[in-house]
Amino acid sequence: MSPAPRFIRFFAEISAADLRLVGGKTASLGEMYQALRPQGVAIPDGFAITTDAYRYVLEQANAWQPLRSLLAELRADDAEDLARRARQARDLVYGAGLPADLQAEILAAFQRLSSNSDTPISVAVRSSATAEDLPTMSFAGQQDSFLNIAGESALLEACRRCFASLFTDRAIHYRSDNGFDHFKVALSIAVQKMVRADEGASGVMFTLDTESGFRDVVLISASYGLGENIVQGALEPDEFVVFKPTFLSGRRAVLRRSLGSKQIKMVYAGPNSPEPTRNVTTSAEERERYCLSDEEVLVLAKYAIKIEGHYSARAGRAMPMDIEWAKDGLDGRLYVVQARPETSASRRPEALLEEYRLGPTPQPAVTGRAVGSRIAQGPVRLIRSAAEIGSFRTGEVLVTDSTTPDWEPIMHRAAAIVTNRGGRTCHAAIVAREFGIPAVVGTGNATEKLTDGQPVTVSCAEGETGRVYAGKIPFEVRRTDLTTLPRPRTKMMLILANPDVAFQMSFLPNDGVALARMEFIITEHIKAHPMALLHPERVESAEERRALEQLTRGYAHPRDFFVQRLAEGLGTIGAAFHPKPVIVRMSDFKTNEYAGLLGGRWFEPKEENPMLGFRGAARYTHPAYADGFALECAALKHAREVMGLTNLKAMIPFCRRLEEGVAVVARMRELGLERGKDGLEIYMMCEVPNNVLLIDEFSKIFDGFSIGSNDLTQLTLGVDRDSATVAFDFDERDPGVRKLLKLAVEGCRRNGRHSGICGQAPSDYPEIAAELVHLGIDSIGLSPDALIPTTLRVLELERQSTAEARQSAA
Repeated sequence: MSPAPRFIRFFAEISAADLRLVGGKTASLGEMYQALRPQGVAIPDGFAITTDAYRYVLEQANAWQPLRSLLAELRADDAEDLARRARQARDLVYGAGLPADLQAEILAAFQRLSSNSDTPISVAVRSSATAEDLPTMSFAGQQDSFLNIAGESALLEACRRCFASLFTDRAIHYRSDNGFDHFKVALSIAVQKMVRADEGASGVMFTLDTESGFRDVVLISASYGLGENIVQGALEPDEFVVFKPTFLSGRRAVLRRSLGSKQIKMVYAGPNSPEPTRNVTTSAEERERYCLSDEEVLVLAKYAIKIEGHYSARAGRAMPMDIEWAKDGLDGRLYVVQARPETSASRRPEALLEEYRLGPTPQPAVTGRAVGSRIAQGPVRLIRSAAEIGSFRTGEVLVTDSTTPDWEPIMHRAAAIVTNRGGRTCHAAIVAREFGIPAVVGTGNATEKLTDGQPVTVSCAEGETGRVYAGKIPFEVRRTDLTTLPRPRTKMMLILANPDVAFQMSFLPNDGVALARMEFIITEHIKAHPMALLHPERVESAEERRALEQLTRGYAHPRDFFVQRLAEGLGTIGAAFHPKPVIVRMSDFKTNEYAGLLGGRWFEPKEENPMLGFRGAARYTHPAYADGFALECAALKHAREVMGLTNLKAMIPFCRRLEEGVAVVARMRELGLERGKDGLEIYMMCEVPNNVLLIDEFSKIFDGFSIGSNDLTQLTLGVDRDSATVAFDFDERDPGVRKLLKLAVEGCRRNGRHSGICGQAPSDYPEIAAELVHLGIDSIGLSPDALIPTTLRVLELERQSTAEARQSAA
């Protein structure tokens, strides 16, 4: 019987407790292989070459003292000194070679790993340092890994290069920055069966939203081929979001998806190529379809949730995870190939709310994907290759095509980062989050549009789109300690339209969403008139018909495009605030606004005063728009029933007469949105004086009311609120308007119906807010910027009211 190996441990023999022996990456792989593989999480088998082997290599070559001498006088922030010493250190370690007994153990383990396969296998050779994949610091990408290694000599060569990579420029600089002793860190190597993602797909997934830190989602990025292109930011990947709470309750659906351009894919170059991999251009058909099916996305989400659950249970606290996955194009299966704690978004203090606000802005010079939610300013420094990074100065805005781990010595000194290429899981994005600096990635043309030395303002505070403005735009930062902010009795709810900021806005102290504007989602994420999608033959412009076809490519029917995109927008807002109520107002465009949608002018009448025309409830059952309303209802139904977001309520705007209310509620029932079913409530906007006068009768039709003070003022005073000429007569403080507000709140209470307000009045006028609180209104809806100041005002009003009541009782 052969003796047990000194330097080899198979995954089945490794757990998280073996960090010092096999490094963070391999300890995690062994932990998952033992604990999660039995639960259905697919982990490719493999073995570790331990840290003892690394130390043995250096001892046998007498390399320790030369290494110590080389790094003793290191100046880590001097790029030239760092590069020179790092290169010499790598040469020392690589030159040490592999002792014969260690080589024999490695090859014996490789033969054992290969024995379960009928054909020769290839392996991934991954570095795994002891200061890596820690709960508070990732060190990800600091050392090298090698893919698709086939044959014994190639395996031994990859191991020598892995050991040497402990001294890459980036690894040395990162350890210096974070206070790690270079000689107390050791390297293990994970040798893992290769997943043939070159024939399939790969990517990364996080068990939280990486921009906001919202923890109830799994975020998956995916592209064809090997995953290095996603990490390097060389392409725009597909993205998918899955909502964990409803997934765990059995409602398994993709919450949101984004089709990436996926211009290239990385594949293996072949045995005679000087480089192991190469990029090839993807076909038009590949670019226009998702590289994962919904079923595959849900399998990955299941893996991610199980992995997070396991590590959270071990840690005794929530442990968001950063996971690498790959789809084998040969067997069609999905595998997890790495998992580590997420160390950026999950460390943000939730109790401190930071809000960045820009002043008036010009047109941005460039736009891309926002990383983070901050604003920064500084002079542009164009860096076109790694050879130029020595010219970078602290406080500059790094502008480049894309970044790699070799750039990290300068990235932490940047005021902001702007790249031509990349998505929100690319290298530049990951590093920017870790260092807490804003980044705008995937701009396409930043290196062409911005010039060296030009002062710019980089804004990631305006939603999902990041913007770079020429010059220094004034901005402010508002910080609120949420731990000291009590909750008022009156429900303080948000007015929200943009799904892209929903996760971020959910951290504001709130009681849900009083008004989710459907029309914003239609304008920004659909862009087309629903009737034009259903009846493109009636669109007389050939150019607009082509645009409609382009919008809906990849969908079986244009109807599916509208329903899916709208459901995803509504679902995202619903998920962000789940289980708090989110009141969705069905579309409230006016005819001139509908006509502005793609194809819309062929379906809308021209009206002299659209404010008083074909809008709101009148449209929903009218033959001219009934089919469009059916699509709206289908989207809401999908979000509630398939996605499981039953916290979504419906609200009908501009319902002039009782008969309209009855007809709309009946039509919604026919379309599968039955009042009371699965807790569905249907509200009505109280914005026509007739709604107030007949509040008792309307209360028999609807479950609650939200006062639209803008339209109620317009119709009470007879003032077109779109007219600048008579704007002086538009005033919510008019005694007649205030009397109607009072009657509406009292009528709701009399009938046991919810009363809320979602107009601008409480935000603009403290006296209106005071009256509503005194009347006992149930909720006040506010824009995000007005939420905290108005909450403070309401708390004071409630305190005064309580004090007055006590005095009266005395």
